[in-house]
Amino acid sequence: MSARRSGFVALAGRPNAGKSTLVNRIVGGKVAIVSDKPQTTRREIRGIATGEDWQLVLVDLPGVQRPRDELTERMQRSVERSLADSDAVLFVLNGEQQIGAGDRFIANAIVNAGAPAVTALNKVDRLDRPRTVSALARAAELDVPGEIFPISARTGDGVGPLVEQLVTLLPEGEFLYPPQDTSDMSERVRLAELVREQVLLRTREELPHAVEVEVDELEEREDGLLMVHARIWAETESQKGILVGAGGKMVKAVGSSARREIEAALGRRIHLELQVRVRKGWRRDDALLDRLGIE
Repeated sequence: MSARRSGFVALAGRPNAGKSTLVNRIVGGKVAIVSDKPQTTRREIRGIATGEDWQLVLVDLPGVQRPRDELTERMQRSVERSLADSDAVLFVLNGEQQIGAGDRFIANAIVNAGAPAVTALNKVDRLDRPRTVSALARAAELDVPGEIFPISARTGDGVGPLVEQLVTLLPEGEFLYPPQDTSDMSERVRLAELVREQVLLRTREELPHAVEVEVDELEEREDGLLMVHARIWAETESQKGILVGAGGKMVKAVGSSARREIEAALGRRIHLELQVRVRKGWRRDDALLDRLGIE
């Protein structure tokens, strides 16, 4: 019997590279929320994928960006910390985009971290062969050590060989989590993220970045119904007005869709109660950021 391998793999890449979709694909279920908006991932989301003799603990890092406030400073610190602490790094590039300054910055950070690395050129399902070849050549010019895999996190193409290569980079050792676990997020954070995902799907421009969700109460009823009480935090009264919507239409739509997502995730019936509240400058509020689990 071959020795077990297990370890932490940090996913690094620009916002919108498809890291969250890739985590969900490798894990085989939804642990990270997905959106076409930058800054979707604010916390280190750990997805756990376990095979017969291996376990990947995937740390989906916030997209690397220039810090602008306490929130983004915390996000940036978590990126640097995870790169330093991980057993391997998975560098995710968006095959549809040209290599930019952000990609070069991340590539340099990976090289400096010194951990073994693999590069995934994502979204190749949207490219023809000449564009794929060109994108692979541009990825190679970044000089990140390790192999480059053309993949589609959306369809799963190329993900199997990528996982096999990541496993070879892990140290030998026993599993870090029970084999049945797919994430180490607390239930409250996981449910809050599913609500926030529905807000992201329905809002535009600055509003997605001004919104956070906090689950402040979970109540088990005798009939088996789980009561979930959550707050949607906005920064201004005008943002609150958009989130509530005319006649409460927006918050009802968010709640209805989020309830279905939560019920699918938990495999049980829930009742979701949402409140929209204003907290000016919450992105600079250390106490609230601590409570929200954004380190």
